[in-house]
Amino acid sequence: MNPRRTALAAVAIALASAFFFTCTYVLNRAAAVDGGHWAWTASLRYLITLPLLLPVMPWQGGIAPVWRAIRAHPGPWLWWSGIGFVLFYLCLAYAASSGPSWLIAGTFQLTVIAGMLCAPFLYKDHRARIPLPALLSGILVVAGVLTLQFGQRGGALDGDAWLALVLVAVSAFAYPLGNRGLLLHLERVGVELNATQRVFGMTLASQPLWWAIAAWTFFHAGPPPLGQVTFAAGVALGAGVIATVLFFQATGMVRNNPTALAAAEAMQAAEILFATLIGVLWLGESWPSGDALFGAVLVIAGIIVFSLVAARAAAGDKRATQELRSDRGA
Repeated sequence: MNPRRTALAAVAIALASAFFFTCTYVLNRAAAVDGGHWAWTASLRYLITLPLLLPVMPWQGGIAPVWRAIRAHPGPWLWWSGIGFVLFYLCLAYAASSGPSWLIAGTFQLTVIAGMLCAPFLYKDHRARIPLPALLSGILVVAGVLTLQFGQRGGALDGDAWLALVLVAVSAFAYPLGNRGLLLHLERVGVELNATQRVFGMTLASQPLWWAIAAWTFFHAGPPPLGQVTFAAGVALGAGVIATVLFFQATGMVRNNPTALAAAEAMQAAEILFATLIGVLWLGESWPSGDALFGAVLVIAGIIVFSLVAARAAAGDKRATQELRSDRGA
């Protein structure tokens, strides 16, 4: 396939991955609207994701290397999966009841810049530096998120709204922090695992916490309703398996082409559009308007600019591309 067709195919695959990532916001919102407990929404997603990943693993490097890596150093796996999967998703699930799907989707795009801002706390080499162009585009994303939030709330945030904003922000930082932290651990111990193997390993390592959370939720809220289990299974399959595999495939196809890699990365901005359309058509949510709409546009613009800057810097560098990929997920 010639480079132009490869680039177009990668962008199309990345757009498809954005559609499936949108399952997280829409189905979590649907579960919240139906009265499902947020802790069931969180724990069920990862309890169901593990068996769904099992059939994929033989074609993605296998389970054995992952199991050996966890057994050799269980502490870092438990720690980073606790941050990157458990803390990340508990916060996101709790916030699902705070507003329309597009509001959560737009606010979670803070994760685009979170990995960059976490870098000085993780690395001791040149990766600790935050490039000025990336920082400026990140400020645009933050401004868009704040405009989105204040626009949706009529210009003022009450206590519950601030709590939801903080929780989504924590979630947006926890995901890339956990994934980059694990990558750094693997780098230090000299273990090579591909992206799907790392997702599987973190899902496996987080199981004790998820079972503990599920037990606590059962004691306090009883068993989950069938509808909530169905929604969680949809997120597990759509976002946890299909979207992740598609995104890694798209970025892998153009990892040495900075323009195409930037275009593929920028497709994540479509999550806001997909969440809006599905939320309005299926859940009867309101369209963003006024300042909220302007905020959404700012977020999308910030993602596109950041993708151009970050992808150009990462293209051709295997380690940098891995780190850029690890920032993406919901």
